[in-house]
Amino acid sequence: MNSKRFRLWDLPTRLFHWLLVLCVGAAVVSGQLGGKLIDWHGKIGLLVVGLITFRLVWGLLGSTYARFASFLPTPGAIKDYLRGEWRGHGHNPLGALSVLGLLALLAGQVITGLFSNDDIAFSGPLAALVGNDLSNRLTGTHHLLSNLLIGLVVLHVAAIVYYGHVKKQKLLKPMVTGWSDGDGQSATGGGLLAFVVALLVALGAVYAASGIWVPKPPPPSAVETPNW
Repeated sequence: MNSKRFRLWDLPTRLFHWLLVLCVGAAVVSGQLGGKLIDWHGKIGLLVVGLITFRLVWGLLGSTYARFASFLPTPGAIKDYLRGEWRGHGHNPLGALSVLGLLALLAGQVITGLFSNDDIAFSGPLAALVGNDLSNRLTGTHHLLSNLLIGLVVLHVAAIVYYGHVKKQKLLKPMVTGWSDGDGQSATGGGLLAFVVALLVALGAVYAASGIWVPKPPPPSAVETPNW
């Protein structure tokens, strides 16, 4: 048994990952079922805004393997990985492409959702800032991106299963415990100050996306009833 291990994923990264898994699952279910669940769909979307914003900031200020600079999938790194010559920890180059693709799709999904409508009773929190025609186009894009997102999530899960059963690489365990087996340098950085900064920026993004600051439309003018 290999007793060597090192700290791979910090706690904020792991919390982000599993919260995002729950949110994406709940968003897909509520979006597909619609009805009264559509209000919850919108609230989940705001939570995803906060999570994505937090991860973007944490990708700059977080610990070693959580930083984007540590796993950017450069052409050279991808070539080395396909040749079996890549040596590293955390996201491999192809996994990094998947992660960045998911983040980009989720960002596009929530941004379009903020301006969308369902032509019945629901409008995104920022839909009042754009015209109805643009809102309808963004709604269509939102539905299209949802299909692409589901497809990429399926591929992501399939890759995890493949690596676990075929290549015998444990990808889920480190995302649960934070520790990875083998020789490696434990992650450093990403302390309390960095976490507070990322959290505050994320809360600011949620506030901006919520539309609370958008002025309410004036009430309709009263129509005088003829006195006859």
